[in-house]
Amino acid sequence: MLLFLSEFLSTWFPSFSVFQYLTLRAILGVLTALGISLLVGPKMIRNLALRQIGQSIRNDGPESHLSKAGTPTMGGALILVAIVISTLLWADLSNRYIWITLLTTVSFGAIGWVDDWRKVVEKNSRGLPARWKYFWQSVFGLLAGVLLYVTAASPAETTLIIPVFKEVAIPLGLGFIALTYFVIVGSSNAVNLTDGLDGLAIMPTVMVGGALGIFAYVSGNVNFAEYLLVPYLPGTGELMVFLAALVGAGLGFLWFNTYPAQVFMGDVGALALGAALGVVAVIVRQEIVLFIMGGIFVLETVSVILQVASFKLTGRRIFRMAPIHHHFELKGWPEPRVIVRFWVITVVLVLVGLATLKIR
Repeated sequence: MLLFLSEFLSTWFPSFSVFQYLTLRAILGVLTALGISLLVGPKMIRNLALRQIGQSIRNDGPESHLSKAGTPTMGGALILVAIVISTLLWADLSNRYIWITLLTTVSFGAIGWVDDWRKVVEKNSRGLPARWKYFWQSVFGLLAGVLLYVTAASPAETTLIIPVFKEVAIPLGLGFIALTYFVIVGSSNAVNLTDGLDGLAIMPTVMVGGALGIFAYVSGNVNFAEYLLVPYLPGTGELMVFLAALVGAGLGFLWFNTYPAQVFMGDVGALALGAALGVVAVIVRQEIVLFIMGGIFVLETVSVILQVASFKLTGRRIFRMAPIHHHFELKGWPEPRVIVRFWVITVVLVLVGLATLKIR
């Protein structure tokens, strides 16, 4: 929106052309989303508390969590608002990737909002039934895949890139739609499973989102793409603005979500953020790198799968409790220790993912 205005004003005032620079708009996107989160956050938390929109706590979980009962939840709506406003202000709204990413993020956020609303407002412990949650996730995941496939302008946009091996690229054809579906839905649910401790999910999301912003910038710049031997994908650089907004909104939310949390993001935030990371990774053709950088999300998901499979097949549990962050809590690790150590692991994994840009 402001990009178009700056283009118009630069005709008479050349200094406004500075806003054409992608890096400047990304910086402004971070600051705008951060400012919205910090300004709106306190009022939102008060309103959630007054309306008694509070988190319910499982009785079979760690005892330290019982004191969190009633903490305002659905704070992920603040993240979404900050991301959407900042992106609309600073991104190029003629870019199809921006709209596909925004629509995917908001649609998954809507699924989470319905689930949270039923749980905490209507006091329906089931929330949105799992089959319907998965159905709508599948609908929006497939829709994103179809939109990206039918609007693809070059074969590189639907080719699977294998990190490190510079000459290995697998044309996917219609399989691209299936891959997009699995990445978006899988990433969405993985972040949701990770969101069980104060700040545990949001900081890895911020770090992975920031790293994907670098991939988006590189793949959208013909010179950097040629130098680093990655596919040149015109227009993907604009996603850097969206991801900058995600980073700013995430950091603003962390201000209130850090231990001990004043607010939880709920499914409305976790499902949306996971879907956002997934769809961007697909667009910049870095699905495998997302798997690496989001290793904590993968670990949390695999721990649940193994726990359920083991109990159904043998009647025994592998972990004291799943997802795995609860296992470490029940082993005696204080909550802040689990959180920070998972953050440290994410830093390492993100650096490994970024290293694939050069190691080819």
